[in-house]
Amino acid sequence: MTLIALYSLKGSPGVTTAALGLASGWPAEESPVVVECDPAGGDLLARYRLDMTPGLVTLAAASRHETPPGLLWQHTQRLPGGLPVVVGPAGAEQASAALAQITGVGETPLRRVGDRPGSVVIADCGRIAPGSAALDVVRIADLALVLVRAHDDGLSHLAVSLDRVRRWSPRSSFVLVGDGYPSREVVRTLGIEVLGRLPYDRAGAAALSGRTKRRTGPAKSLLGRTLTGLADAAASRASVSEERPDAAYSVKPRSSTAERNVVRTPWKGAPR
Repeated sequence: MTLIALYSLKGSPGVTTAALGLASGWPAEESPVVVECDPAGGDLLARYRLDMTPGLVTLAAASRHETPPGLLWQHTQRLPGGLPVVVGPAGAEQASAALAQITGVGETPLRRVGDRPGSVVIADCGRIAPGSAALDVVRIADLALVLVRAHDDGLSHLAVSLDRVRRWSPRSSFVLVGDGYPSREVVRTLGIEVLGRLPYDRAGAAALSGRTKRRTGPAKSLLGRTLTGLADAAASRASVSEERPDAAYSVKPRSSTAERNVVRTPWKGAPR
């Protein structure tokens, strides 16, 4: 099985929408499920008028006793398009308590997905800060995707947080969101791996209602097509991590020439 964690460091760059789109565009031979692990509370319950149970709270309660294979699947609901999800409660206190229980057991149910071949757990961890209840999910993930808006404020925050992000998971890659600085410039300046870039596409975001046939429906939108490509890249990256669990992704440092020629901004001048 594969565990992918998505989160942001600042603002709301669309982590939940990205998680849904990533799952919807995941390679067809595998079985994705989205789990809301946002300690601030989940969005899917209200967004899709789902039932409060089953979900993250019932999964946490069940994991107090044992974590048999396939336990996670017993607490899923289906979105209109058929995508299975484990919905988080709307309240932060309840969500944090459920996460603490799920990640505090000997073998987390996020890793016990049973005998379904090609199971892929995509964890929507929302906004992460030091001490977050979702940090343990990030730490055990085969791949952590950090969503960042490509403007000065988002990149400045990332620049001063890079050491912390890498401590949380050496298997971290970055996804830029929206217009702003070119991806190549961000890679060169910060020395990070940018796995993809998501466009601002309001219609595409609205269309992402769950699992659909690959490259049809929501996948026809610009955002959907981009997320399908990101899913392919993430699947490839995660497979490397599973084969070499301690592997960290290498990045190229900035050359001294690039440093001299680039115009400094708040994030370009930040210490690395």
